[in-house]
Order: sequence, then structure tokens, then C-alpha cells
Amino acid sequence: MPIVNHQRITLRWICGALALCLAASLWAADAASEPQNIITFLNQSIVWYRQQGVLQQLASQPSDIIFLNDTRQQADQIVQLSFDFARARAQALGAAATPGAVGGAAQASPGGSQYQALTQMLANVEKQVEQTQAELESFKHQLATASGRKGRTLESTIAETQSELDLQQARRDMVRSMMQFASGSGVSAGNLSSQVEELSRTVLVASDHNKSAGTEGSRPAASQVAVPAPKPAPSGIWGLISDTLALRRKTESLDDAAKAAASLEDSAREIRTPLATDMKDLVQRGDKLASQPDSQDPAALAQQKKELDDLTARFKELSTAVLPLGKQRLLLDAYQRTLLNWRSTVVTQYTAELKSLAWRLSGLAAILGVLFAFSELWRRATFRYVQDARRRYQFLLLRRILLWFLIAVVIIVTFASELGSLATFAGLMTAGVAVALQNVILSIAGYFFLIGKYGVRVGDRVEVAGVTGDVADIGLVRLHLMEVGAGGFGARPTGRIVAFSNAVVFQANAGLFKPVPGTKFAWHEIVLTLPDGGDYHRVENRMMTAVKNVFAQYRQSMDVEHRRMERTLTGIPIHNLDPESRLRLTPTGVDVIIRYPVGLDQAAEIDDRIARQVLDATEHETKVKVSGSGSQEEVKTLPAK
Repeated sequence: MPIVNHQRITLRWICGALALCLAASLWAADAASEPQNIITFLNQSIVWYRQQGVLQQLASQPSDIIFLNDTRQQADQIVQLSFDFARARAQALGAAATPGAVGGAAQASPGGSQYQALTQMLANVEKQVEQTQAELESFKHQLATASGRKGRTLESTIAETQSELDLQQARRDMVRSMMQFASGSGVSAGNLSSQVEELSRTVLVASDHNKSAGTEGSRPAASQVAVPAPKPAPSGIWGLISDTLALRRKTESLDDAAKAAASLEDSAREIRTPLATDMKDLVQRGDKLASQPDSQDPAALAQQKKELDDLTARFKELSTAVLPLGKQRLLLDAYQRTLLNWRSTVVTQYTAELKSLAWRLSGLAAILGVLFAFSELWRRATFRYVQDARRRYQFLLLRRILLWFLIAVVIIVTFASELGSLATFAGLMTAGVAVALQNVILSIAGYFFLIGKYGVRVGDRVEVAGVTGDVADIGLVRLHLMEVGAGGFGARPTGRIVAFSNAVVFQANAGLFKPVPGTKFAWHEIVLTLPDGGDYHRVENRMMTAVKNVFAQYRQSMDVEHRRMERTLTGIPIHNLDPESRLRLTPTGVDVIIRYPVGLDQAAEIDDRIARQVLDATEHETKVKVSGSGSQEEVKTLPAK
């Protein structure tokens, strides 16, 4: 057997091995990319389909239900077409990936031709390994009988052939690894169909479509959503604000749904473009073959027929996958137009709600402006026409209370959406507040009685529940008195502040006593008790003369108090403020009572002067008893002279 140039053979085998590695890597990338792209497209379709539940949450009006039902039907068909495409491609790739597959379609597909080339390459490599092993065994047999130079040459040839065998075995292992990867990878033509069916079970419409043998007429119709009752227009600003924000969110959700549909359409276009290009090439090749003149050679006609049959099978295979994607493109366009029309309707509603809200807010601002303007006019009129500080304070307080009450009512009415529910809630809440705060409410009501025309003011001396004092403060809930006590030197502050609830004006057993508004006087009495047989006429005259002498010294101040009473108590006859005398029979004798008015500021001094004058006038009488009532209390027994 002649010895060949093993160096040239080795170089040729190395170049072939490099070319084989490059072809195998390119085939592996191409074979794995299309199934992976199909699974990725299906996952995107499923995610997009599940996001359709967001649209159902947006349907709150009858017009929304119409658009929702249209989009649901379109979405069902779109996801079904995605699975139709995936099943068609999985079937084609699975048939092409099967070793020994027959048929023009399997041989024409890119995946099928590449897999067949890899299979043929593995067979060639294994054949070359067997031939090299046979040559190596032959060289070894020749070496056993060779000697000298020929033996040394055979030894070199055996070493080189062994290296060549090692390279061929490495090539064979690499091709076998590629074959194993192609048949057992995570996403390959061999298991693509099973993965598609697994994904179809996660989508109800795709699963039902699978059970119904994939016929278009047997696809389940999308369930129709019932039309809800028309939502009443909001009656308050708060309802308008809520509806406006809801419509704004609805618009953004529709925009997001349109973007998701556009993204799905882009993905479908990317996966459809290579298939459409292959179909265009097939059409051009078919037109070229059809335009060739008819040959008279039977072999040429047979070859031409075989090429046309392969093109037809390949075209049918591609059209089975491209047709669902073409239908899906039309449905996605219709779906996006439906979303656009829905969005236009929502934008129209949003604009109307926004205008209504602007009008309501403008009306509220106008009403509040009128209220504040009326309040300002009230304030200016009060300062201009009411000169009394106390009355002015009362008018300004009433103005503030009325202003804020009206503002609260206007805001509640304009913001409330359900006035009936609001009225019921307000009634129950008012009843609860009235029960829980009845004393506070009575005190607030009593405040307005205290500051009325015949009410009290700071500095007035009043008597409340047996406590006498000067008014220190009149609050909305409580009345504070500076307590004064009686003594020989007149009424003096005790140093204690007494607080009463304003509700005391409604208590029958408490009582509130005060001077007539604008006056500061009180009636005091001095009583002289005569024993039986006493000359009461002479005693009465002497006592009356003594009292009148003292009264004459401050009569003018009492006349002023009298005129003040007449101005305050119009329509009521007011008697002059002069001393008066009365007689009263008792079991032990006769009481001579002298009643006289005194100013509160000088009551103690006047009582002292009158008591002294009376004692001086009656000191020559027989045994008598003198007592006084008012700011002081005195009892004196005079011995007879």
C-alpha cells in the first residue's frame, strides 16, 4: 500500500474540522433561536392577554361596556392566533428535526436542512474514523514484516495516522454533542410542541381551542359583560373631583393598553418578517421556474416537477405560520382603534367633568365672596351705627358665628355628593352630639341670654345661687364672678373667683339677680322694733326725718339712676327713688321699717350715716330694738332714760 503525504492530509483535516465547528455553531445558534423566539412571543402574548382584566375594571358606564366587549373578543382571537402560529411552526420544525424525515417540506425548511447536514456530517466523520482505523491497522501489520529504512518510515506514518485518528475522533465527539444538544435542549424543535401546549393550558381560550381541534368555527365566543345601570351624575364638588381623577386614570390605563398592543404587534412583525421574506423568495423562484420554456427531456421535466413540488410544500408550510400572524396584525390594528375610540369617549367625559368642576368651583368662590362682602358690610355698619361697646361686641360676635356657620353650610352642600345620605348622617350625628354635649349646648345658649338686652356685663354686681359678686368675665360657656362679702365696712372682695355654667339661667332653683342695666343702686332697710305701748308715730317721724336728712345729701345720684331706669325699662311705670316707711305688727310689738335707696359704691358709708342718725333720733325712747338689712346687719338695744 503506497504511503501518502500525511502532512497534507492532516492540514486538510484540520481545515475541515474548523469549517465543521463553524458550521455546527452557526446551525446551533439558528436552530435554538427560532424556538426560543416563539416561546418568548407566546409569553408576551399571554402577559398581554392577562392584562386585559385591567380594562374590565375601567368599565363603569354603558358606553364602556360596548368597547370592553369588543376588545375582549379581539383579545381572545389575538391570543388564539399566537398559538396557531406557534403550533404551526412547532409542527414544521419538529418534522424537520426528525432524522430520516421524508417529504419536501422537511427538506426545505432551514432547520431541517441544517439538521440533515449535521446528520450527514456525523455519518461522514464516523466513516472517516473507520477508514483511518483500518489504515492504522494495515500499517501496523506492515511494520511487523518491515525492516530498515522502510520500518522507520512506517513508524513515522503510524504516529501521524494515529494523530489523524485522534483528530477525527475529536470531530466525531463534537458532532455527537451538537446532535445531543439539538435533540435534548430546553427549547428545541424536538420539544417545542410540548412547551406550546403547556403554555396553552394557562390560557382558557387557547386551551379550549386546542380541545376543539383548532377549527375557527369552534372557538368559544367571549363572554359578554352585562351593561351596568347608568351612573348618576355627581351632585357635589367632591364627587366631580373623584370622577375627574378616575377618568384621568382611565385615560392613562387605556394609553398603557395601547402601548402594550403596539409592543406585541412589533414582536409579531419581527418574527413574521423572516418568514414573509422566505415566502417572497419562494414565489419568485416559483415564477422563475414557471416562466422557463418546457423541456423535451423527461429527466429535466422530472427535476423541474420535483423543484416545484418542494416549493409548494415549503410555501404551504410557511403560509400555515404566516397566515395567523397576518390575521393577528389586522386584529391588533382593530384592537388599537377600539382603544383609541374608547379613549376619545373618556376624554370627552373628562373634559365635560372638568368644565362642570370649574363652574362649581367658580360658583363656590362667588358665594363665598358674597358672604365675605356681606360680613364686611355688617362690620362697617356696626362700627358706624352702634356706639355702645357692649352692643358692638355682641353684633360682631353674632357676625362671626353666622358667617362661619353659613360658610360651613355652603361648603358641605357644594362638596357633598349624596345629600340624602349626608342629611341622615348629619341627623344621627347631631342627635349623638346633642346627648353627649347637652350641658355645653345649654351653656352656649345661656351665653346669648346673658349678653342680651337685660343681661349682664363685666363689672355688674350680681347674685347667682346665693353668691354675690362682681362679673369678671362672660365666656361662651362659663361666667366668672369676683366674690364679695358683707361686713361692717361694706361689701369687699373675698379674693375668690367663682365660676358658674351659663346654663344657670335655665335653672329654676338657682336664680340670677342683677341691677337694672345701666344702674348701680339697691334698696336697704332699717327696722326699729317698739314694745307694746310705745309711741310709734313719733318714732316713725324721727326715723324718717333722719333718713331723709342723709338721703338729701345724695339725692341727685338717685335721680340719675331713676332716669336711667326710665330709659331702659320703657313702658313700665317707675316710681321715684325716695325713702319709704312701713309699719308691721309682731307678737312682741310694732316694727317701724324705713326703706331707702343707696348707691352700690357708697352703700356701706350711707348705711353707717343713716344708722347713726336713727340712733341719735331715738335715743330718748324707751327700750327699742334696731336692726338693719343691706350691706350691713346691726341689732342694738337702747335702754330707757
